[in-house]
Amino acid sequence: MLGLGGEFTYAACAACGSIQLLTIPKDLSPYYPSAYYSLGRLQLSGGFRNFLKKIRMRAFLATGLPVFSPRFGGYWLKKLNPKFTDRIADVGCGNGQLLYELHLAGFKDLHGFDPYLPKTEQLAPGLKLWKQDLMETDLKFDLLMLHHSFEHLADPEAVLRTCFDRLNPGGRLLVRCPVADAVVWKEKQALWVQLDAPRHLSIPSTQGFVGAAQRSGFEVKEILFDSTAFQFWGTGLYEHGEKLDRSKINTYFTAKQLEDWEQQAIQYNQNGKGDQACFFCVKPGGKVDNQA
Repeated sequence: MLGLGGEFTYAACAACGSIQLLTIPKDLSPYYPSAYYSLGRLQLSGGFRNFLKKIRMRAFLATGLPVFSPRFGGYWLKKLNPKFTDRIADVGCGNGQLLYELHLAGFKDLHGFDPYLPKTEQLAPGLKLWKQDLMETDLKFDLLMLHHSFEHLADPEAVLRTCFDRLNPGGRLLVRCPVADAVVWKEKQALWVQLDAPRHLSIPSTQGFVGAAQRSGFEVKEILFDSTAFQFWGTGLYEHGEKLDRSKINTYFTAKQLEDWEQQAIQYNQNGKGDQACFFCVKPGGKVDNQA
């Protein structure tokens, strides 16, 4: 991604195919520069635009119509169907942009956890970012989300156990991450763009994730593949010796090639061969309790 070079050794589980970085660098900070996509400046909005976002979210959750879908990914939000009063946490929240958008849309009890934040900060009433790991809080939640942060954590099964402990009975867990089921991984190996060494410390297969989640106490209700053409053009840039530079896409790939890749990604998702997936999990139990 950054052109820093280096060599990193991964092992693949012989039983399930999950991938694990064998030796984690003592200092990962050079691989997370200030320009890293999740650490950028929070993009604020205001006034009439915020009003429209709130109306749009309520219409989307009520109808599920794609025309009302929020730009940050309505397909997984609709499946979760959270209440506006649910206590929700984003684990590995980065600058908190997703939580900010949910706040504008009307959700009232939002928390972000990321030890790499500059400081703990109350961004708005009902929206707080915590400079700490999830395991360091005593709060209980109705919904926990890990949007492409799971693969950055060294001990995925410990993370799942912590999530189980921090959820109320009946609480839900959403994990979105790359998966080792990917055809692109099997074909391109070290050039696969979502291997992303050494930031990605572990990448599960669907079988590996389900096993770890079940051992942690969860029921895995659904697996939804949501990969995009990124798996092809990102890997293609690496094959050409480039960094992950979007400005170079049109240098190497035609518009038709990019469109064909979009269609191929849809086909891979339908066949369970895409390079990322959403895991929808539930903690067994009774009625969700919003109290800490």
